[in-house]
Amino acid sequence: MTSLFEDPLLWVLLVVLIAAIFAVMRARRTNIQLRANNNKLHGDVASVRGQLAELQTTYSSVSARHAADLEEVRKDAESATKATLKSAVGTLATLAEEQLALLDGLQQKYGDDHAVLGDLMLVDHTGSQFSRRTKGISVLCGGWLGRRDRDASVYDVARSAQGRIRDFERVKVHSQANVAITSRAVEPVAMVLAELLDNATKYSAPGTPVEINIQAVPTGICLIVDDAGLGMDQETKARAASLLTTGGSVDITSLGDPPKFGFALSGKLAAHYGFHVSVDAVSPYGGVRAVIRVPENLLTADVPAPAPVELDEHEGEPLAAKPAPVASLVVGQTAGGLPKRRRRRNGSVSVVASPGADVPDLDAAGEETASRLKAFARGTLLGRDSDNTEGPQNQ
Repeated sequence: MTSLFEDPLLWVLLVVLIAAIFAVMRARRTNIQLRANNNKLHGDVASVRGQLAELQTTYSSVSARHAADLEEVRKDAESATKATLKSAVGTLATLAEEQLALLDGLQQKYGDDHAVLGDLMLVDHTGSQFSRRTKGISVLCGGWLGRRDRDASVYDVARSAQGRIRDFERVKVHSQANVAITSRAVEPVAMVLAELLDNATKYSAPGTPVEINIQAVPTGICLIVDDAGLGMDQETKARAASLLTTGGSVDITSLGDPPKFGFALSGKLAAHYGFHVSVDAVSPYGGVRAVIRVPENLLTADVPAPAPVELDEHEGEPLAAKPAPVASLVVGQTAGGLPKRRRRRNGSVSVVASPGADVPDLDAAGEETASRLKAFARGTLLGRDSDNTEGPQNQ
């Protein structure tokens, strides 16, 4: 009989058992080590998360401080830019007004010479455009328009705006309302309308019509500008709507290169004086329809009388229908860029032609031109005999 210790199977089982015990012990040690490592990793992760949260807090704080510093620097730069521009533009505006006053004197001095008068009027028209731009930049930089002494009919305001743009001859004014704009709002409405007309003529083909229709609405008066251009895409409309409705401080550096002041200026003036401007409609000609809505509180039913027309001493007929002495046709402009009347040396009131008067050839058609200037003057006198200097912001 074989001993149990001599049984090979028993030895095999014993070896397997011992190997299993060692494997279990090794696995246990490995498991313990893995648990320890896992715990360590969890601790490290928690520590890293804490450090990350701290870094994020620090980053947010630094970013906020950087953004605040950057905004402060931007505001300081914008303020300095506006101050510099305002100062420079003020100087240019003064020079422009001196030039217009000089032209006034030259027109009176050389009024008998049709050719010279025509040339001077063209220079005067250019000066009125320059004055409009300098005043617009001044407003965007913190300056404000002055208060006029007299109300003006809506039609006269439209004719005044027409005379401040390069392609004035393309603009036709259709009046359907016999009301006036109060003195406080005359110049801002004329300025905004001039900007809209300038856009309308610039972004539509030469020779195509630009119309101003004046219509009464339940809430006031609308001046509607229609052009035959290509219109505006949605992005441009959205940007225009933002500039026209914001009315706050305008970032000059965000207006492009070269900067486009029109919508920003219009929005600022509209917000300050209490009227509304929009350019989101399509005109009957396929272009843009721009609308200025002037509320009732800026209107008056007391329409100023039209500019007087001189009568012939012998026949009692308006000189507009007869060959008029050109010396009586003079052009002038106040500090605010509005038409103004001048008196002849003999004391009689002379008719003042607006920069928008159509006078390309006084020599060839002196009689006809004098008549047109007389008619145009009635719509564009607009109180040129009143001061229009820059006033305080709260006016």
